[in-house]
Amino acid sequence: MAEEKEKQLGITEKKDGDFSEWYTQVILRAELADYAPVRGFMVIRPRGYEIWESIQGYFNNVIFSLGVKNAYFPLLIPESFFKKEAEHAEGFAPELAWVEKKEGEEKVAIRPTSETIMYDSYSKWIRSWRDLPLRINQWCNVLRWEVKQTKPFLRTREFLWQEGHCVYETEEECWKETLLFLEEYRKLVEEQLAIAVVTGKKTAAERFAGAKETTTLEALMPDGKALQMGTSHNLGQNFAKAFEIDFLGKDGGEKLAWQNSWGFSTRLIGAIVMVHGDDKGMVIPPRVAKNKVVVVPILFEKTKKKVLKFANEINSKLKEFNSFLDDRDGYSAGWKFNEWELKGVPIRIEAGPKDMEKKQCVIVRRDTGKKRFVKVSAVKKEVFAELEKMQKDLLGNSKKFLKGNIVEVRDWNGFKKAINDKKMVYAYFCEGPACEESIKDETIVTSRCIPLNQKIPAGKCVKCGKESKEKAYFAKAY
Repeated sequence: MAEEKEKQLGITEKKDGDFSEWYTQVILRAELADYAPVRGFMVIRPRGYEIWESIQGYFNNVIFSLGVKNAYFPLLIPESFFKKEAEHAEGFAPELAWVEKKEGEEKVAIRPTSETIMYDSYSKWIRSWRDLPLRINQWCNVLRWEVKQTKPFLRTREFLWQEGHCVYETEEECWKETLLFLEEYRKLVEEQLAIAVVTGKKTAAERFAGAKETTTLEALMPDGKALQMGTSHNLGQNFAKAFEIDFLGKDGGEKLAWQNSWGFSTRLIGAIVMVHGDDKGMVIPPRVAKNKVVVVPILFEKTKKKVLKFANEINSKLKEFNSFLDDRDGYSAGWKFNEWELKGVPIRIEAGPKDMEKKQCVIVRRDTGKKRFVKVSAVKKEVFAELEKMQKDLLGNSKKFLKGNIVEVRDWNGFKKAINDKKMVYAYFCEGPACEESIKDETIVTSRCIPLNQKIPAGKCVKCGKESKEKAYFAKAY
């Protein structure tokens, strides 16, 4: 019976086989999410939501230190608000979900993003330069009626995210903090999620609707597709004009505000699965794992009580890692090993009768499967060291993968070959909309970002041959 359960529990597809099927199996069987009754929606299960809470907790501490305060704004947005900023309205029009209304009431949509509903309030709250800078963030759900194929965490019609919206006196301050939040995103993704990224600005074609400039961080997934991990936008004064966000300046004159917005979503959880997961299932980076350690006793009838007591003593030493003891009856130790490997707990502690006699236990790292014996008296210190090493190694592996899969090309044939080989391309680009559309039409590839502050000689655009001052990253994308 236990063997049949183990067979059902495990992942049946290889990561280097049908990647999409492997990903879906990990999401479902590691109990991160489940499908909802309405197509394109998902249920985030406790194990998935715990990761989101870890990300929230970390990032709240970051933004609070930068003077950002959390708030909450309404779910429904009046149609007239969308129309105030034309480019923004056009960009989101295909994805809006309208709510049935009573006769005589204004038409309203469920928020796809909150610029318009928040900036209506900002126009009332900001009167003087003394009210600035205004820095507000909200954690919420948004709804975008995707027409593309949906996949849990990566592309769903409803998703969770944070969206920060700040207002400033000057463009210099606005742009400085736009880049500041981009850098904080990089730290979050690389130092907490252990995923390597490239950063830069978006082209005009890929820019957020209504923004003056969009910056982004992009990761490369094992199937050769890029995943946008977060964006930080310099909105300029477009929304300030539309919503009359003006203020009395220090010189006594009326001034128009400068704004930025920045956000990341639950697709970060999907990225963790794709980058770190393996044929056994999920691998959770220690810094975002709620339960960093599981203690599994090796039980035999004669020594069961003593070993359970021994395992409890070990567990009590590891509570700062939110450790837990798996003392369930009716499941073999092997079954438990497989389950916690599938669910990605970073460290497993094994403790049996012989370990009890020698006052030792076995530490097993989830990412490598490497086992080693440690004295119980030193278990806390050793677990801490292994968690730190695991976090470092996961990022190191991700950086190695990213570096090894970026190909710099000089001509169009080289570009197409690299894309066929599932690489991220780095090449000179003219940034012309027509040229970008031509690239997309021929290869289904989009520009991912243009690194900032490039100090390189001019070259020829990889597609059209025009003189280009900058290079850009290209890839197929989720």
